[in-house]
Amino acid sequence: MEKKYIYVILTYIIMQLSAYLALPFLPQIEDPAAFTVGWSVVTFALALLLSLYLLRDEIKEFFQLRQKKIGSIVLWSVLGFIMVMLAQYAAVAIEALVFGIPPGSENTMNLSNIARQSPIFIMIIAILGPILEELVFRKAIFGTLYKRMNFFFAALLSGVVFAVVHMDFSHILIYTAVAMVLSFIYVETKRILVPIIVHMSMNTIAIIAQLSIDPEELEEQMKQLNDLMLILIGG
Repeated sequence: MEKKYIYVILTYIIMQLSAYLALPFLPQIEDPAAFTVGWSVVTFALALLLSLYLLRDEIKEFFQLRQKKIGSIVLWSVLGFIMVMLAQYAAVAIEALVFGIPPGSENTMNLSNIARQSPIFIMIIAILGPILEELVFRKAIFGTLYKRMNFFFAALLSGVVFAVVHMDFSHILIYTAVAMVLSFIYVETKRILVPIIVHMSMNTIAIIAQLSIDPEELEEQMKQLNDLMLILIGG
C-alpha cells in the first residue's frame, strides 16, 4: 500500500478515536450534546482536508485531464444511485426473509435523532462523511486490495470493513452490499468522484426522509413493516 493511502487511513482512525479526547471536558461543558456535535463536525472536516491534501497529486491529475468525461460521470452517478438503492432493498429483504432481522437501522435512527437536535450534524451525514469514507474505503482500502486480488474478494473484504466500522452488526449485509456496489462503480468509472456523488446522494435522501417524518409516525411505520415481514416469513 502506498504511503499516502496509509496516512489517509490513519487520519480516519485518529479522527474516530479523537472523540475520546473530548470525554474529560464533557463534565465542565454546559451543553455536552452540542459540544460533541461540534467536535465531530470539526474533526471530520479536518480529517477530510488532510486526506485531500495527501491525495492532492491525484486531484491535480483529474483537473489536468483534457477529457474529464463529465457526461459519463453524471450518467454513472444516476445509474449508480439506482444500483445502490436496489442492492440496499435486496439486502433488507434477505435479512428479513432469510435471517429474520427486522428492517430499520438503529444506527440510522440515532444519527437522525442527533440531526434533529443539531441540524449542523447533517453536514457529516450528507457531505463530510461520504467523501471521507469513499477516500478511505474505496480509494485506499479497496483500491489497494484490487491490485492484489480479483474484484469480488477485494470488494467483499473492503465492504466488510466498511460495515464493521459503522458498528451496526445486525445489518452488516446491507452495508457490505452497498459497499460492493460502490466499489463496482469505482472500477467501472475509474473516478472516485462517482461513488462519492452516489454515497452523498444516498445519505442526503435518507436523512431528508428521516427528518421529514415525525419520530412517532416513523416508529409506527417501522412496526407495520416489521409485522408485514413476519407475515411474509410465516411468523
